[in-house]
Amino acid sequence: MHTFDEMVAKLPYGGLADPGPVREHYRAYAQWLAGQSAETMAHRREEAEMIFRRVGITFAVYGEKDEDGSGTERLIPFDLIPRIIPAHEWKSMEKGLVQRVTALNRFIHDVYHGQDIIRAGIVPREQIEHNAQFRKEMVGVSVPHQIYSHISGIDIVRAPNAQGEGEYYVLEDNLRVPSGVSYMLEDRKMMMRLFPALFNSHRVAPIAHYPDLLLETLRASCPASTAEPTVVVLTPGMYNSAYFEHAFLAQQMGVELVEGQDLVVKDNFVYMRTTRGPRRVDVIYRRVDDDFLDPTVFRPTSTLGCPGLLNAYRAGNVTICNAVGTGIADDKSIYPYVPQMIEFYLGEKPILNNVPTFQCRKPDDLAYTLAHLKDLVVKEVHGAGGYGMLVGPAASSAEIENFRQALLANPGGYIAQPTLSLSTCPTYVESGIAPRHIDLRPYVLSGKTVQMVPGGLTRVALQEGSLVVNSSQGGGTKDTWILED
Repeated sequence: MHTFDEMVAKLPYGGLADPGPVREHYRAYAQWLAGQSAETMAHRREEAEMIFRRVGITFAVYGEKDEDGSGTERLIPFDLIPRIIPAHEWKSMEKGLVQRVTALNRFIHDVYHGQDIIRAGIVPREQIEHNAQFRKEMVGVSVPHQIYSHISGIDIVRAPNAQGEGEYYVLEDNLRVPSGVSYMLEDRKMMMRLFPALFNSHRVAPIAHYPDLLLETLRASCPASTAEPTVVVLTPGMYNSAYFEHAFLAQQMGVELVEGQDLVVKDNFVYMRTTRGPRRVDVIYRRVDDDFLDPTVFRPTSTLGCPGLLNAYRAGNVTICNAVGTGIADDKSIYPYVPQMIEFYLGEKPILNNVPTFQCRKPDDLAYTLAHLKDLVVKEVHGAGGYGMLVGPAASSAEIENFRQALLANPGGYIAQPTLSLSTCPTYVESGIAPRHIDLRPYVLSGKTVQMVPGGLTRVALQEGSLVVNSSQGGGTKDTWILED
């Protein structure tokens, strides 16, 4: 399978001193890299790990326990070699992201209101109303500016097209509680600390203003009656895998980090308990899934949310970002319809293409999938984090057979896609510099306008040949450089 490499036109690399024929936008960096010794790079890597440990940039791994029975905390591996994207490629990708997220927000509003896209026969009604992420409590509810996904994490991969050139595809839309932006910011901070001279010699677009843009987006979503909104970040608590990020973003924005028990609803308004008495809350940036937000409406055993929150929300007295019910648009069974959404709502052709997708609920697609399991990636429509999926070329015959039985038992619960040869990027591994597969998650903010910082989080599959970049599956991260013209 041919692989497109971000830095060199021909694999394999020759190591630090001779990386091979280098693409134009990597040329200055490759010259710098050739001048570094293996010892220097190893020392920088140790320094980065020490600083990340000191800062506490870890994530919890569910299902793993230390010897004392507590959950495992892991450092997400950080790679020293940046992923570099030239300005013209980013401009095109940015336009495609604005287009896609705008259409997705229109779609979510539509399914909870007029349902025009269903009546037009584009998305089957049962795909919406029988979907676990469809929240009937949101039908007819108005939200400010009709924005549902204020923070969207769109996963983009690059794979070779028929001409052998790299082409960008959207692999997945994360519209519920997308995570990872703290690693994007901390990776950049680390690179600037370790290699300050590199930033003097490269025009790398800045990203440090992301918390300002996020706060601006959240404040813009407040109820119309509020002039000076109070914003809080709602976390499930310190045992959540992304707790570091929740605390980090609250601190960076200068807002309170709260748990459900810190909030109370009175007369359909939400208040935060403080030492000076209750303080009204106008905007909640929630990092808690729908099911746990309000025990009086969703899961009655939840202690992570706040009783009465949904009533206050439906009354228009508080904004929840992202909106309740947003998950209907990031479900993998809805993903195949996004190109049609763009044409339906915007009257435009998609700038960023989807990966070709087989919907296993369709008999023909199921038959094709069952006949080609060893060549396909099969995913649960509600799955996330790299779990609940089959990577056919890397699977054993027993794993393939198990998935075959699961597909036959519940075909509507799966989609299948060709195994893309994700682009590779030079990565510093134990044996030296070697190509590893990567993806990119830009963070798109929808407020009065749709905006984003240049780049995103580049995730890297550190195991040789692996296509799974998720941190929960052993993936790492890289700094992403968008070069300014």
